[in-house]
Amino acid sequence: MNEVLENKLNNMPILPGVYLFKNENDKIIYVGKAKNLKNRVKSYFQNRIDTPKTAALVSKIHDIELIVTDTEIEALVLENNLIKEFKPRYNVNLKDDKSFPYIRVTNEPYPRIFSTREIIKDGSKYFGPYTNVREMKSSLRMINQIFKIRSCNYDINEEAIQKKKFKVCLDYHIKKCDGPCEGLISQRSYNEMVNQVVKLLRGKTEDLIEELKIQMQILSEKLDFEKAAEIRDKIEQLQIYSSKQKVVTSDLEDKDIISAAFEGRDVAATILNIRRGKLVGKKQLNLSCELEEELNQIYNAIIKFYYNEYVEVPQEIIVETEPSESESLIEWLNSKAIKKCRLIIPQRQSEAMSLLKMCKQNALLQLKEIQLQKMKREGNVPYVLSALQRDLRLKSLPRKIECFDISNLQGTDTVASMVVFEDGKPKKSQYRKFIIKTVDGPDDFASMNEVITRRYSRLIEENQKMPDLIMVDGGKGQLSAAINALNKLGLKSYEIIGLAKRLEEVFLPEHPEPQSIPKTSSSLKLLQHVRDEAHRFAITFHRKRRSKRTFTTELTEIKGIGTKLAEKLLIEFKSLDDIKSAEDEKLAEIIGWSKTKLLKEYFASKEQNSEQV
Repeated sequence: MNEVLENKLNNMPILPGVYLFKNENDKIIYVGKAKNLKNRVKSYFQNRIDTPKTAALVSKIHDIELIVTDTEIEALVLENNLIKEFKPRYNVNLKDDKSFPYIRVTNEPYPRIFSTREIIKDGSKYFGPYTNVREMKSSLRMINQIFKIRSCNYDINEEAIQKKKFKVCLDYHIKKCDGPCEGLISQRSYNEMVNQVVKLLRGKTEDLIEELKIQMQILSEKLDFEKAAEIRDKIEQLQIYSSKQKVVTSDLEDKDIISAAFEGRDVAATILNIRRGKLVGKKQLNLSCELEEELNQIYNAIIKFYYNEYVEVPQEIIVETEPSESESLIEWLNSKAIKKCRLIIPQRQSEAMSLLKMCKQNALLQLKEIQLQKMKREGNVPYVLSALQRDLRLKSLPRKIECFDISNLQGTDTVASMVVFEDGKPKKSQYRKFIIKTVDGPDDFASMNEVITRRYSRLIEENQKMPDLIMVDGGKGQLSAAINALNKLGLKSYEIIGLAKRLEEVFLPEHPEPQSIPKTSSSLKLLQHVRDEAHRFAITFHRKRRSKRTFTTELTEIKGIGTKLAEKLLIEFKSLDDIKSAEDEKLAEIIGWSKTKLLKEYFASKEQNSEQV
């Protein structure tokens, strides 16, 4: 343990908060929360360590950062947000890169209802998250069929209605909207309809049907049979929808069933939403963990990830084991719940146990699907990679390949490109372009040395992982230049090859003769694809750079006309001839009279010189 770390451990506060463990590269590797920071953090450094994961984590801790909070609940929320932001290696993490969609009910006089992935804290209500987008779209379609919710983006309020700012659209004429934009439905009536949709989204379908039956009865007594018929149609559609929802329990308490299945680093979590005894929704989360993780820690992470979003907390949450930190979890859940929430762990045969078994089966199926997808990813593409590993006698599978190409025209405007392929596919977001700075004239070897030095010195500075295979477009000369650059950087563990264009020969380090790969081999085709992509990328960059230089050179040669003014002129007039023939007033509007004078004098002088010649 280093001295700085020891001093921090000795001066820990006896307060609630969040602790962040960092490795030697100052990267956050674990985020945790504690009621008492001093006791919790010190427990990691005791002689007795519970699990291999904890031992591996402690061995990598080089620094600790603390964030003190007022309460343990604040610490729990902050911990969850930091885990999502930094995705530390030793925490259980959500695998999904994208955010899940929600159904949003806007906070407006006449609310809109639509799907969104963006959370805006403006008083709007959010329902979800929907891990199954098809389920969400189905819910929205059903809402639009039953209720006349506006689909326009108008900012409708009483002032706009009085001024007759908007006109009804097609939705009104085909009876999909009641025309709130022209005041054809009162704000009160419209919001009553929105509240009915909210009940439906909360799974309170039976309650909504009973409410609508009462409304229909009142309208019938008032002899308003047309409106009563509309409500009757709504009830029929809702009853069809409700009949499709599976009755899973006689207990009418709102509850969520959570089950997890995991193998290795993959964790599949299924959440079944039960409202008024019916299964109204199913959510699935895909998580990952480092090394062996305890089941109670996994449940702890699942509950925090799921209920941290805009999710209604039910009265009961049924799980197969008590999560770690269950006391603070319950306190946090109750702070978000409408009614008091409790965790239930079924101990014997019961409805709750049957529900948990059903949920477990769904989680196991989900885990198999995750593993199947992984097998497909690692089965189809890496067949080519395993062939490449065999043909090039590489130590490991070349999942990440970086390829370099040099491009110039008679030694001018020399540039280089780097393309990246991951699992045999181009990763265009990681492509890089280089302008060669230290080489004069057409020297591909020196240019390759420069670009390799620049690329991998940066990787060393940023402590990033080297690619599985480095590839250069060229033969022995380019390969030797690249190897010299890597050796000067002190790199020893790397794989590199050169691919010559003429005979598609592969050159390896310490092999004077080129290695032949069968022309029909899938591995050679992959190398050709990577090399051709690097060449295309370099040529494209070189052409752009050359055309820009050629296009602006003559203007920038004029004393007093810089690059920015030249660009302005070329954007406005498109060509040099147009600039020459432009009227003085037009030029002055863009670059001013003094610069216009310089421009005209230059063109006049040039014309005079050409006539004398």
